[in-house]
Amino acid sequence: MSNDSNHTDNGYTPPKVWTWNPDNGGEWASINRPTAGARHEQKLPKGEHPFQLYSLATPNGQKVTIMLEELLALGHNQAEYDAHLIKIGDGDQFGSEFVDINPNSKIPALLDYSDGLAEKPQRIFESGAILLYLSEKFDALLPKDHSTRTEAMSWLFWQMGSAPYIGGGFGHFYSYAPYPMEYPIDRFTMEAKRQLDVLDKHLADNEYMAGKEYSIADIAIWPWYGNLVLGNAYDAVEFLEATSYKNLLRWAKQIESREAVQRGRMVNRTWGEDHEQLHERHSAADIEQKLKDN
Repeated sequence: MSNDSNHTDNGYTPPKVWTWNPDNGGEWASINRPTAGARHEQKLPKGEHPFQLYSLATPNGQKVTIMLEELLALGHNQAEYDAHLIKIGDGDQFGSEFVDINPNSKIPALLDYSDGLAEKPQRIFESGAILLYLSEKFDALLPKDHSTRTEAMSWLFWQMGSAPYIGGGFGHFYSYAPYPMEYPIDRFTMEAKRQLDVLDKHLADNEYMAGKEYSIADIAIWPWYGNLVLGNAYDAVEFLEATSYKNLLRWAKQIESREAVQRGRMVNRTWGEDHEQLHERHSAADIEQKLKDN
């Protein structure tokens, strides 16, 4: 904070009324604001497939591309999709047509033009809602048995409520904050490790999150927690002692080995090794070519 009067010998003292400081916010300060809505006019591209995805390969973005690749692998050809890149660092998520799909200005955002929806496509936002929408539409990757389905849904909603402590909490203060801060890092590391232990204990007795059946619960949880313990996020394996969570690590490697996961995780990815990146996907051939080049 730039106002020294807001500091005491023990740290920061909040003012009576908070005032936005555009220069305070670390790596994402240039795009973060305390207001919603479109900031500029921007049209979105449209491809030829039933589903038009606007996203980036963050954990939430990976959920949807993995789901779509899993559906295609199961033979659901109507799940074909175009994946358009949204550069969140450039503020694409605040463009007018993106905000029309997701008023919360977060990726991923999906338009469904199938089944007579061409004139008025169905918008779906929030990654968990997209997974549920697709699973119900194609009657896939959600258990038929009521009890097992309920278990899968419980873990899906667990992820939606828990992962912000990983990304916006631990990940932010460990990797993106302007400087290391002991209190928030300790606070969110404790919570991150507690969540890893929740998963590890559950997976000691279960092959997948809902038991013996792979489901949208696994697809939702793996991009956050699987990537974390495998060293694909925040470079925190040693710090978190991630390899000590043996059951979670077994599950993470098992999910990682799935072909659809390997395909989906590279879509809309713009960082890492070149063979890990596929900025946009407009047909299966795009992924095939990338895999062939490797």
